[in-house]
Amino acid sequence: MSLLKLLFIGDIAGKVGLIAVKRQLPRLVANREIDFVVANGENMAGGVGITRDLAQELFSAGVHVVTTGNHVWRQRELKDYIDSEPRLLRPLNFTSGQPGAGYGLFRTVADVPVGVVNLIGQVFMDPADNPFVAVDEALKDLSEAKIILVDIHAEATSEKRAMGFHLDGRVTAVLGTHTHVPTADDQILKGGTAYITDVGMTGPHDSVIGMRTELVLERFRTGMPQSFKPAKSGARFQAVEIIVDPSTGCATEIERIDIPAS
Repeated sequence: MSLLKLLFIGDIAGKVGLIAVKRQLPRLVANREIDFVVANGENMAGGVGITRDLAQELFSAGVHVVTTGNHVWRQRELKDYIDSEPRLLRPLNFTSGQPGAGYGLFRTVADVPVGVVNLIGQVFMDPADNPFVAVDEALKDLSEAKIILVDIHAEATSEKRAMGFHLDGRVTAVLGTHTHVPTADDQILKGGTAYITDVGMTGPHDSVIGMRTELVLERFRTGMPQSFKPAKSGARFQAVEIIVDPSTGCATEIERIDIPAS
């Protein structure tokens, strides 16, 4: 079987991010012959959360699975929708009883099984169960898939790095999200797992991690609360492409993608 190509899109921020995906994704899939696409969509609804309609727009644009993070419940309608849409994940290690699933088994167009796991960190984040324990349990249920992609939505670099080493040789890729700033440590770990601490942000980069600069500066300058609003300019599409040997599930290459998307 020939090598497979996976694309993971960094946190999509607001309307600008959605437009960037719609413009760039079809040509990337065609030009790079991408087999499977995952995107973190938790900042799409005005910068916080995601709605049913926005998720559907991503699926229509060619995204196969959407992961989320700490803002997933900011849009109330999602609680009634997420149980009916297996392609939309929430962090696996949220406390028990919350709707939705934190991982799933999916298939490429060529019918190759791909597991996707959505985790959230504990350091500097809202309370959550241990992601290291949670992912070990999930992998038991994903034994059918040799190709497994893990989104670790976390603040602390150390926690993401630790997760990479924890899963090295057991999954295809460990990809960090949440900070919206791409890191330069894309690599293939010793066991064959592709890793990057943060994929970055698809959205308006004339901003402070997606929000209007003047509002964020006012908050830092005065210490007074501000109603943050999404920025509108400087659109960029940030992602990583991972090339995988489907016979082993090991990654052979990881490449950062960072292109203007205006």
